[in-house]
Amino acid sequence: MVPPSRDPWLDNVKMVLVTLVVIGHSIGLVEATQGSHWLYDFIYLWHIPAFVFVSGYLSKSFEWDLRRMKGLVYTLAIPYLLFEPALFYFRRAVVDENVTGPLWLEPHWTMWYLIVLLMWRLVTPILKLHWLFLPLSVIVSLAGGLWNTDALMIPRFLGLLPFFVLGLYLKPRHLAHLDDVWVRLAAVPMLVGIGIMALYTDTWAETALLWYDAGYSEIPIDDEIVFQTRLTVMMVGLVGAFAAMSLVPRRSLGRFTTMGTATMVIYLFHGFVIKTVKALGWPEFTTAHEVLGLVLTILGSIALTLLLASPPVRRVLAPFTNPLGWLEGRRRPRPAPTSA
Repeated sequence: MVPPSRDPWLDNVKMVLVTLVVIGHSIGLVEATQGSHWLYDFIYLWHIPAFVFVSGYLSKSFEWDLRRMKGLVYTLAIPYLLFEPALFYFRRAVVDENVTGPLWLEPHWTMWYLIVLLMWRLVTPILKLHWLFLPLSVIVSLAGGLWNTDALMIPRFLGLLPFFVLGLYLKPRHLAHLDDVWVRLAAVPMLVGIGIMALYTDTWAETALLWYDAGYSEIPIDDEIVFQTRLTVMMVGLVGAFAAMSLVPRRSLGRFTTMGTATMVIYLFHGFVIKTVKALGWPEFTTAHEVLGLVLTILGSIALTLLLASPPVRRVLAPFTNPLGWLEGRRRPRPAPTSA
């Protein structure tokens, strides 16, 4: 059961978004299947902006005090230091992928979000000083494409910054408007329109722009319009994020809502399963059975998400996502029982 202090809508949103993360990463197994590129572009046009927005919204209370800095180390820094090499060497040894690059300095695959979120949190007290940081973050994002480096994923730190800052400044009363009837009615055609845009991504943009990690020099778009294209991608991402979130139920959905508190477990462990499936030959199967392969991949991604967030699996894996916090909890003396 979700504690009364938690907003069930936010947990529902987090669960939907992390499911899309797993689906998006799984699509890499079925690149040869018909429709996979469209689905990939449709998801990536808005689901990363939505996840970053939620991360910013949940970071409002962060300050440079000992308790929160300790929490930052426990929940982001330590998991990054542990899982970055774990997934790196798993991919090399088990999946036989030729991954390269220095550990920790250049985040690999899914691990980028941990270090970027850590850096966003560290600058949160500054970003909260004045609302002018919101329009300034848009300028920073547009300029971020001038960077061409994988070090600490600085291009993503800069490129996705407006969504994080927007999350810092919007209040519950603002998000309550997502439940307005007209907003929810407009959300469906908005997402349909984004779906149509995703069919022609390579004619008006480039898929690489959806990742916010590629420098403009790597993108085959004329210098005169690449900034405008980046801004268009950002606007589409914002509209899609709010449209999708408006369709998420506000009420508690029971176990599904509770699973929304296990997003870190899902995020850290789903990559190992996806790469194991790849090593077992799933891409070859989907090449021979395109439609079936894509459908099974999507259904398998949803099942994997629900499995990792299920209470039994979560109880086993959660200590690995925050080992120091778990050890502290184990050492903390339990209160003595009181008599009736």
